[in-house]
Amino acid sequence: MAKLRLTKNESKKQKDALKRYQQYLPTLILKKQQLQAEIAKLHNELEDLKKKKAFAKANIYKWVDVFAEGTGIDKIVSVERVEIHEGNIAGIEIPVFDDVVFKEEEYDLLETPLWMDFGVDAIKEMLIFNSRMDVLQKQEALVKDELRVTTQRVNLFEKVMIPQAKENIRKIQIYLGDMQTAAVVTGKIAKDKIQKKKIKAEVI
Repeated sequence: MAKLRLTKNESKKQKDALKRYQQYLPTLILKKQQLQAEIAKLHNELEDLKKKKAFAKANIYKWVDVFAEGTGIDKIVSVERVEIHEGNIAGIEIPVFDDVVFKEEEYDLLETPLWMDFGVDAIKEMLIFNSRMDVLQKQEALVKDELRVTTQRVNLFEKVMIPQAKENIRKIQIYLGDMQTAAVVTGKIAKDKIQKKKIKAEVI
């Protein structure tokens, strides 16, 4: 760390820096609060999706036995791609879920059980739940990472930069005050010496 210069110019620099820190800190704190609120919101959305998925699975359980008949239904439908767009939370880009595009294999309606259509729809529903949850988890990870960085910056300003600037200003003011006092004392001593010399000269 560079040695602190105990000058008026340095005092002005430190005061200007302190002003900038104090102006920027509220913005950082606000961003931190926004990110915390978004994380809570995302957490609630994830929990809600989990409940809905669990409810949907409960409705499918009665079909589990027939799914095990070796029809190969798990190979009929799969995710081709998850469509997303870019969103923004507190200045950071996040993926936002749009839709799931499925890849479906054709199957013979006459040769397959009557429940096959229901089974395919049920699998699609589960895959949509999984895809939506995956996107939400990615959002949450990005927002948490931004919160970590923002919290570090808030702590840096609150606990290091602002206190250090205030301490630097205090040290400079004390030093300049001491110098001013010393100058006044030196001036008085010099004035007294001149006065004494003048009186002595007048006496002689």
